[in-house]
Amino acid sequence: MRPPPLPALSAGLLAAFVGFASSFSVVLQGLVGVGASPEEAASGIMALSVAMGVCGILVSWRMKMPISVAWSTPGAALLAGAGVPAAGFGAAVAAFLLAGALVVLAGLVKPVGRAISSIPLSLANAMLAGILLPLCLAPVKAVASIPLEALAVIAIWFLVGRWSRVLAVPAAAVATFFLIFLAHSSPEGAAAVIPSPVLVLPDWSPAALVGLGLPLFLITMASQNIPGLAILRVNGFAAEPAPLFTATGIASLLCAPFGGHAVNLAAITAAICAGDEAGPDRARRWWAGIVSGLAYIAFGLTAGWATAFAAQSPALVQTVAGVALIGAFTGALGGMVGETRDREAAILCFVVTASGVPFLGISAPFWGLVVGGVVLVAVRRRG
Repeated sequence: MRPPPLPALSAGLLAAFVGFASSFSVVLQGLVGVGASPEEAASGIMALSVAMGVCGILVSWRMKMPISVAWSTPGAALLAGAGVPAAGFGAAVAAFLLAGALVVLAGLVKPVGRAISSIPLSLANAMLAGILLPLCLAPVKAVASIPLEALAVIAIWFLVGRWSRVLAVPAAAVATFFLIFLAHSSPEGAAAVIPSPVLVLPDWSPAALVGLGLPLFLITMASQNIPGLAILRVNGFAAEPAPLFTATGIASLLCAPFGGHAVNLAAITAAICAGDEAGPDRARRWWAGIVSGLAYIAFGLTAGWATAFAAQSPALVQTVAGVALIGAFTGALGGMVGETRDREAAILCFVVTASGVPFLGISAPFWGLVVGGVVLVAVRRRG
């Protein structure tokens, strides 16, 4: 076998580093936000990293395409703003299992996949923007409570972003851990670099299934899987969606009992593995997916150390999570108002979702989508 091309190796490593460093804090905030203990959060991050690494390796090798698999960053943002379910983290795990099962169903049953694809992008973007708004406000709040540290992280993100947008958030993440290390050189729990898997029994709470499971499924499909397919196709890889949805859904089901929320196709880092950065020979770019998967597994094994350090300064972690989501928030706002006739419905969906107010025990993103959908149908019928 010919050795893998150097550009594909470097692209795979860069994709994994950017994917992990730029969204680790968001995923950590999401798991803690729905009730995970530090040990459960570390277990969840390790399970996600191993699952998406193995899944990326297998599908890239099987399809001979640079398939970049990631955790659901928008899904983690949803969890961060949802609040702890009444039944605790076990109810969130049940929601993770439901979302994973629905992704598998979307892969196996074509009408389900087509139905998800038919959700108007204006509403999907409005729901995502509403979920992200409170998280993007965190850096502003952190400046009031820890001004020097927060401003340092924001400044590094901004300055590096003038040179390379891809590396801006990873640079801010590295700066965050450096600042935490200066204040807490050896926090409790940091000695356990590799976390122990923590099995969490699901609690099948109807409110959590509807309020967390369904929105997690919808946001993962609309914000990760469908854009991920589009990026592959733009770069000349005509990947069949069904096996990819099925594979990532199974990966989600396998890591959910250990605290992992969702595994899906990468959207942002997919362009690194599938684009020209991975080499001129398109037929050999699949090596980037292999290398990216191996790197994700390696990063996941450090989750215990990273989680222990992050727990020392939640406000600083929220700061880097907030700046990490600015790009996604900007894109969601633009997509929300792009279609003139859908604008009213999208704005209402955004407002209801951003309110964060649950109703009947079901979280706001679900109701935002319901309100937006009802208004959209009424407007289109009237027009």
